[in-house]
Amino acid sequence: MKLERILPFARHLLEKAISHGSVAIDATVGNGHDTIFLAELVGDTGKVFGFDIQEAALTTCKEKLLAKNLQGRVELFHKGHEHANSCIPFAYHGKVAGAVFNLGYLPGGDKSIVTMPETTIRAVERIFDMMAPEGIIVLVIYHGHPEGKTEKDKLLQFLETVEQEKAHILRYEFMNQKNSPPFIIAMEKR
Repeated sequence: MKLERILPFARHLLEKAISHGSVAIDATVGNGHDTIFLAELVGDTGKVFGFDIQEAALTTCKEKLLAKNLQGRVELFHKGHEHANSCIPFAYHGKVAGAVFNLGYLPGGDKSIVTMPETTIRAVERIFDMMAPEGIIVLVIYHGHPEGKTEKDKLLQFLETVEQEKAHILRYEFMNQKNSPPFIIAMEKR
């Protein structure tokens, strides 16, 4: 058996939940890689909603979507992910098959702009409420910086309180690696 690295495993989990015609959320658009991945998974009959507080991230993502002719599948919001439930039309609530978060800061961007535990937890709660049964939220947690460690700790405290009747929660990480490598939390709605 070969263990999957973190990011390929995150995508593997999303591929199991999202198919053509699905609704998906990229809660942290960043450089747009996950948005593109989700847009390809949902096909031309699905929909992806993306959120980011940085205009530069959304601009980069729009350019990538245009280059791949995927812009019709994606709606981007220049807002924090904690606003997902008010931005996504109610008709999609209860139908979201998958969502992904890459927590921390924008690679190549301003490292002082980071995801925050309070808004991330609020976003997880609100997006979880919009999930379809067996829908999955994948959180890639980068905790190699002080704000990331705080966010990781608070997020784990919150997730430990989620009743097992509501969700299966998996933690996937490599334990013997240096420099606080990222790990995954996957939350599947029951």
